[in-house]
Amino acid sequence: MCGIVGYIGARAATPVLLEGLHRLEYRGYDSAGLAVVHRGRLRLTKAAVRVDELRELVEPDQPGTVGIAHTRWATHGEPTDANAHPHVDTAKRIAVVHNGIIENADLLRAKLTAKGVDFASETDTEALAHLVASALEEGAPSLEEAVRATLRGVNGAYGLVVLDTHNPGQLVVARNGSPIVLGLGDGEMFVASDVAALVRYTHRVVYLDDGELATISRDGYVTSTLQARRTAKTPTTVDLEDSDYQLGEYANFMHKEIREQPEAVRRALAGRLDERFGTARLGGLNLDPRAMRGIRRVKFIGCGSAYYAGQIGANLVEEWARLPADAEPASELRYRNPVVEEDTLYVAVSQSGETADTLAAVQELCRKGGRVIGAVNSVGSAIARACGSGVFLHAGPEVSVASTKAYTNMVVCFAMLALSLGRVRDLSVSDGARIVEALQALPDQITAVLSDENTISEVAKEHSNAERMFFVGRVRGWPVAREGAQKLKEISYVHAEAYQAGELKHGPLALIDPAMPSVVVVPDDELLAKNIATIEQIKARGGPVIALTNAELPEGLADSLIRVPRGEPELDPILFTVPLQLFAYHLARHLGRDIDKPRNLAKSVTVE
Repeated sequence: MCGIVGYIGARAATPVLLEGLHRLEYRGYDSAGLAVVHRGRLRLTKAAVRVDELRELVEPDQPGTVGIAHTRWATHGEPTDANAHPHVDTAKRIAVVHNGIIENADLLRAKLTAKGVDFASETDTEALAHLVASALEEGAPSLEEAVRATLRGVNGAYGLVVLDTHNPGQLVVARNGSPIVLGLGDGEMFVASDVAALVRYTHRVVYLDDGELATISRDGYVTSTLQARRTAKTPTTVDLEDSDYQLGEYANFMHKEIREQPEAVRRALAGRLDERFGTARLGGLNLDPRAMRGIRRVKFIGCGSAYYAGQIGANLVEEWARLPADAEPASELRYRNPVVEEDTLYVAVSQSGETADTLAAVQELCRKGGRVIGAVNSVGSAIARACGSGVFLHAGPEVSVASTKAYTNMVVCFAMLALSLGRVRDLSVSDGARIVEALQALPDQITAVLSDENTISEVAKEHSNAERMFFVGRVRGWPVAREGAQKLKEISYVHAEAYQAGELKHGPLALIDPAMPSVVVVPDDELLAKNIATIEQIKARGGPVIALTNAELPEGLADSLIRVPRGEPELDPILFTVPLQLFAYHLARHLGRDIDKPRNLAKSVTVE
């Protein structure tokens, strides 16, 4: 959510800043801007536009070798030119870009107004620019000290970069609850909210922790705490390439990432399956068999698709390990004062590893002595560091706002977790071997699903005039239905609601009519007869039915069929989700939606 880029070095800053913003567009935004210093003057360009339009507003050969840039997702104030970042003080000495929310912004603005400051925007960020400028005027010995003094009076989340036109040889960076990463170059330094903006220029990075500041110059960086204690950071080499963020032959990233799922699943499985003992070995857990046997409950916490993936994980843990397990939205857990048990394993799930609600839930669990592991797709992310151990998803960079390959890899990793827990308990070696074989078959089975994309596209086109849909499933199919409805809502803007099949007759059947299709998840398992009965109930009330199935259904039962390869029943949720991704994608495409950047949404939700 929102994007930050900063540069200081010998090359022209503007092209670096614009390219960095382009790489961060996937995070979601409604305005963009940049500020560059040249000969002691600030050149500021910002507007409620896309990055390509911002390029047209900037002078093509704009000079200056230090600058900051931002893509904004509106929180305080509407998406307008005035509210776009960077924000400056009255004298245009200080410029600030900021991700997060300053919770006491109204109080800070009121104090500044009382001192005669006139605000040019409705944002919380502008107050930071005025406060830093005021600290310098009152005698702060350096920009770093002025920023430190300002942040001591700030409540809330921030990732920010501050530029001083009187000292263009430095940028000051700070983090609290919103990601910031430094990129280390040769005679140049970079700053960003995501490594996606950096990998074109450098692979050596430093992640700031909450409560840390960094002062960067062409020659390097110095980090410290808000209390002015120096900190030591170890640079990390990121295993990503610029080509990972290129579309190649695809029209958009969502389609690319759907098609990448067979290879992504292979990466997640590589080196983790033990055929001899019919188990999985997840080294990052730091749990030996004795410690795993001591676990009495498993709880998955996440937001959105990560929460639904956690529901599938909980079902697998109960089925294979016979341990009580459930999933909960992290946004609820963080506020409800949960009972934290020492023999419960908490699994924090996040593609970005920076999701604000999930990170806050992790921090609350850790404060109460909970055993928390992470399941993330970003090495060095805040959740990964807060947990200290966990499972890396190996999905590769995911750019589209709607999660596809990361979601699938979450469930695959949870299947391996459930298998490893089951094998230290009562799951037999033969059942373990059966599951290992089924996991190994997944990439080819997903490829088979993808080969039927044209059929799925035709089904989506047939129903693209629907204004609302039901997604229905039972037990294993219930989280599949929830994720299917989520995907459709996210990118097509068609209202979709998921229901447990058994709950339809307790009220929702009143909504069924010929204008509302129902997508029914029908695995060929022990509940097949009941799912057929659900379809008959919907059809009896005139509702069109799209059946997602690997079973042989009675002729004419469903209006449309989407077929799925047969696998082991426990892993059906993985295979059944992929066609629903394609269904949502093609329906949105038929409606002409902006698939990678759906309205009102951001890829990484780093604010409440």
